[in-house]
Amino acid sequence: MSTDGVNVGRRRLLIGLTSAVGAVGVAGVAVPFVKSWSPSAKAKAAGAPVTADIGQLEPGQKVVIEWRGKPVWVVRRTPAMLEGLKSVEGDLLDPASDDVNQQPDYARNAHRSINPEFAILTGICTHLGCSPLYEPEVGLIQGAHVTNWQGGFFCPCHGSKFDLAGRVYKGVPAPKNLEVPPHSYDAATVVTIGVDKGAA
Repeated sequence: MSTDGVNVGRRRLLIGLTSAVGAVGVAGVAVPFVKSWSPSAKAKAAGAPVTADIGQLEPGQKVVIEWRGKPVWVVRRTPAMLEGLKSVEGDLLDPASDDVNQQPDYARNAHRSINPEFAILTGICTHLGCSPLYEPEVGLIQGAHVTNWQGGFFCPCHGSKFDLAGRVYKGVPAPKNLEVPPHSYDAATVVTIGVDKGAA
């Protein structure tokens, strides 16, 4: 085979350029493909811890913080509310929080929290996933008188009741206490939902 009249240098240059353009094309397709395997910023944020300053919350008030797409309630309990927790224990299904899957170890106490003043609960009924209503008035649920009601949460979907520590009453559809999400305090009134540092 004769190579007369063939510019070998030009041929090598064209082959090199074609190879380079091909490599860039492959990288251009591969980079977005590989990046698609990583979770999106929205997905990362959905599971990320959420920090909130709850110091401005008035005694008796509730605030909702969203974490992982779920409502997390923070209720600032008054001394009277804390005292009322004791008087309903006989009416509760799991007053000692024996179901270890419903709260971290540091929340297995009568008030189910690190700091007794603040209840931190996932606001989803353990029956079918409705969101219970905050009913803090003693003796009243949605205006109706209820025996030995010391305030708490009432699920309007099927009538489940929970006390101000999220403990479920006996004889209602919900089978378990409200969940206590992992949380920790960065300061006296600055809480981070989604970070578990124990009770320290």
